[in-house]
Amino acid sequence: MTTRTGHLDPAVARALSALSAAAKQGLGDPALAELVVIRASQLNHCAFCLDLHLGIARQHGVPERQLDLLAAWEEAGDVFDARERAALALTEAITVLTDGFVPDEVYERAARHFDDTGLAHLVGLVVAINNWNRVMVSRRVPPGGYTP
Repeated sequence: MTTRTGHLDPAVARALSALSAAAKQGLGDPALAELVVIRASQLNHCAFCLDLHLGIARQHGVPERQLDLLAAWEEAGDVFDARERAALALTEAITVLTDGFVPDEVYERAARHFDDTGLAHLVGLVVAINNWNRVMVSRRVPPGGYTP
């Protein structure tokens, strides 16, 4: 697999960055935000984003046990609280739209843990990381190449 050369237009990068930043800020929980972006990046097989966000998660104090068990969060018992599980379920439903829709029960579960603003920011964050994942995977950007 080779890295595909190609220029990511600065205006596009700024727009994606602005969406990511606004969604994270509005969510107000940096650790949860990183769990969400890591889970979406796992599902999308984005090594670049996984490498980047695992480091950020550690900086925000996300426990190693959560990072180790994130791919199996549904089976991890009390490693993730109800709010985290609701956010992760919604992340998966939005990221993997195999049936074309986010199931009502998944959305309603998240709505029990997030107010309207929080839910909007959570959805925005999932949309943002899915965009970044698709940009990086389509360009085959390898891990370790992030420069702020």
